[in-house]
Amino acid sequence: MVDGRLAVPAVAAVVLAVAGCGARAVPLDDDYAGGSAESSSSMSSLSSSSASSSSSSSSSDTGLYRDGTYSTRGEYGPIREDSIDVRLTVKDGTVKSVKVTGNPANAISKKHQKAFASSISSVVVGRPLKGLSIDTVAGASWTSEAFNKALELTREQASVTR
Repeated sequence: MVDGRLAVPAVAAVVLAVAGCGARAVPLDDDYAGGSAESSSSMSSLSSSSASSSSSSSSSDTGLYRDGTYSTRGEYGPIREDSIDVRLTVKDGTVKSVKVTGNPANAISKKHQKAFASSISSVVVGRPLKGLSIDTVAGASWTSEAFNKALELTREQASVTR
């Protein structure tokens, strides 16, 4: 206090210093966040399970694919609280069927995963696996990104060395 008045610049400096401490506001369980904070940097850790076709998977995409059914799991979200299981059947280099099973952490995620799972077949079945990538399907952006990672892993699993 200076002569009974607050020193406004000092108060403003303290407020700015506290605001800049690295803390982030995180929306919880709202329609926009899908149940947690959205951040593209926290997207997707995918694990791959073995293909149900014979032969082991290769470490890269050659562009030539072995027929078979391939399974992957996509985990996503800030703490990887959501996941999808993707089962993709490939024949003659083309996606013949797809099944996505959601493993949601909350009701909002469940809604997005359910809408995605019911729409994805019409987007990918009948299309060549090589270069296949999707945009946001049914408004489920993180689920769509996890699915694209699953496509990459499927290409690697199904890839035949030349």
